[in-house]
Amino acid sequence: MLGSRVAGFARGLRSVALASLPGWRGRSFALARATGAPHGGDLQPSACPEPRGRQLSLSAAAVVNSAPRPLQPYLRLMRLDKPIGTWLLYLPCTWSIGLAAEPGCFPDWYMLSLFGTGAILMRGAGCTINDMWDQDYDKKVTRTASRPIAAGDISTFQSFVFLGGQLTLALGVLLCLNYYSIALGAGSLLLVITYPLMKRITYWPQLALGLTFNWGALLGWSAIKGSCDPSVCLPLYFSGVMWTLIYDTIYAHQDKRDDVLIGLKSTALRFGENTKLWLSGFSVAMLGALSLVGVNSGQTAPYYAALGAVGAHLTHQIYTLDIHRPEDCWNKFISNRTLGLIVFLGIVLGNLWKEKKTDKTKKSIENKIEN
Repeated sequence: MLGSRVAGFARGLRSVALASLPGWRGRSFALARATGAPHGGDLQPSACPEPRGRQLSLSAAAVVNSAPRPLQPYLRLMRLDKPIGTWLLYLPCTWSIGLAAEPGCFPDWYMLSLFGTGAILMRGAGCTINDMWDQDYDKKVTRTASRPIAAGDISTFQSFVFLGGQLTLALGVLLCLNYYSIALGAGSLLLVITYPLMKRITYWPQLALGLTFNWGALLGWSAIKGSCDPSVCLPLYFSGVMWTLIYDTIYAHQDKRDDVLIGLKSTALRFGENTKLWLSGFSVAMLGALSLVGVNSGQTAPYYAALGAVGAHLTHQIYTLDIHRPEDCWNKFISNRTLGLIVFLGIVLGNLWKEKKTDKTKKSIENKIEN
């Protein structure tokens, strides 16, 4: 029975062009938005099972489809087949960990791995919470009717038990950090639980998503340093929130008509035809905050070069955006993974560049002493 339902849903999904985002609409979310990635959790187009005989694929969707059938509904529930939401949750963590590295050193690879694991678990937990809250909404929308809870593949009780397992594993990851970071990480749980509800009461659910998805910008630094430096962590967190408002507003334009029909709210509906103006303002705020981060953390030329590339990326993204074409909104949305990686690369190279400056400074001081 489960196999026939999955096959039926797969055939139905062939006509669907886009999936949903984690966390704030009645159809999807990830963590995430923290989530989901950012809206309801489905942060990338739905993937159909590959027919037998096709070349083996290592994509996330193919891995989930090749898993034992009893496990597949749970893997889909945590959006393991749609990893873009996990990326958008994870990248602010990498920025913070990279900034906290010693001058001339690469980021702590152990911490990057630990936070990567935590991002998968917490994004999955956020999606599970979202689908539990929104199962009645999901049943009314063709694209989300195939979600495990809405489709009846997993009961509410089973999803609750599964959520407990994910949060337990995430707690195990958190306990690997220092006491300050444990307390800080625990403080984000309220956001994780409540942000899926914001789409019901405010036109700014993307802001709630941003506050949730970018908590790692605070946690990554404290995991390395033992506490947060407000001069670096707060502007970094703010820049991440602005970034989420940009990409999740773009994403929201894909489903604004459905949101109106089922009574959900979003910044896409709030901004309407003025969306590009708002996105431009968020972009300026994001770049300004990242510049302040660079000044306060003593960043070097590669970092500011990366910010220039980010500015060009945002300019092109907003200038060419067509809010009335869902496929264009999707393409612009997923391009933000590249943007986040550019910031991380700039942080790493900028930190390595500090060593060269330090060596030059040491040699200059030694020469003065010798003279």
